[in-house]
Amino acid sequence: MSGHSKWSTIKRKKGANDAKRGAIFTKLIKEITIAAKMGGGDIEGNPRLRSAVTAAKGENMPKENIDRAIKKGAGDLDGAIYEEILYEGYGPGGVAVLVETMTDNKNRTVADIRHFFAKSGGNLGESGCVGYMFDKKGSLSVDKEGVNEEQLMDLALDAGAEDVLEEEDSFQIVTAPEAFNDVVDRLEKGNVKFAEATLSMIPRITIEVTEEKTARSLLRLLENLEDHDDVQKVHANFDIADDLMDLLS
Repeated sequence: MSGHSKWSTIKRKKGANDAKRGAIFTKLIKEITIAAKMGGGDIEGNPRLRSAVTAAKGENMPKENIDRAIKKGAGDLDGAIYEEILYEGYGPGGVAVLVETMTDNKNRTVADIRHFFAKSGGNLGESGCVGYMFDKKGSLSVDKEGVNEEQLMDLALDAGAEDVLEEEDSFQIVTAPEAFNDVVDRLEKGNVKFAEATLSMIPRITIEVTEEKTARSLLRLLENLEDHDDVQKVHANFDIADDLMDLLS
């Protein structure tokens, strides 16, 4: 199964406990804040903010938390000043990894990111070293339970989605960035609930990881990156067979 969809599933399962959910809320609040800072606090007129708020609602974040983050970003409340930095590198097995961060101390962040790569046997690279292997896309995950596949496909494709992919326990809807909000709107009006809705970096090609040791090291790297307070999103172009994934789980 491809790295994007499989890792998304793993993250949702990891995020089930309260501690993980608190960390997810922190990352979402950062994204909402900087989206509002860069594009204003009007959700309808700010696609990035709309995407961030949609993701927050998908995680059942309280409305007051969302409103407070928007106000901070728009300058109505005081808050920390964050800088967005994208790190690129290679993980175990030559897997390409993109790390989106939002930090108020870039020296601390880069030191930690470099340490995680080195510890896994990978290496942090120069800007642009792997970014060309990915395309920015809208990505929505809909749990299979209670969903009619044909109706879902009709709604998504009519709204401008590029594809609807069937995974083990979910459907992955892929859109062009500019069509993302239209697809979200159509699904919301159709009473479709998504487990995840975000703009993501989808790999053009994937690297098959077949050795258990390499797969464990790779997933440990991704988990360490995801758990870091300054990391917003992690993207990787790995492919691990379901039977090996089950063994690792």
